[in-house]
Amino acid sequence: MIVKCTKFGSIEHDFTGEIEKVYENSVLVAIKEHDAADDMAISELNQRAIVRKSEIEIIE
Repeated sequence: MIVKCTKFGSIEHDFTGEIEKVYENSVLVAIKEHDAADDMAISELNQRAIVRKSEIEIIE
């Protein structure tokens, strides 16, 4: 499932990714597309982020 996620923490722009795992109130997202300005922050997170379910929008 592809989702759009809102910015949080050190990530300054919204990003898109694919859900890898679903938890009770959050999801683990493999980040696929992001703003170039966030390269360092995304790299530090190993291209993954845990995001609240309320902070995502399903694209596909």
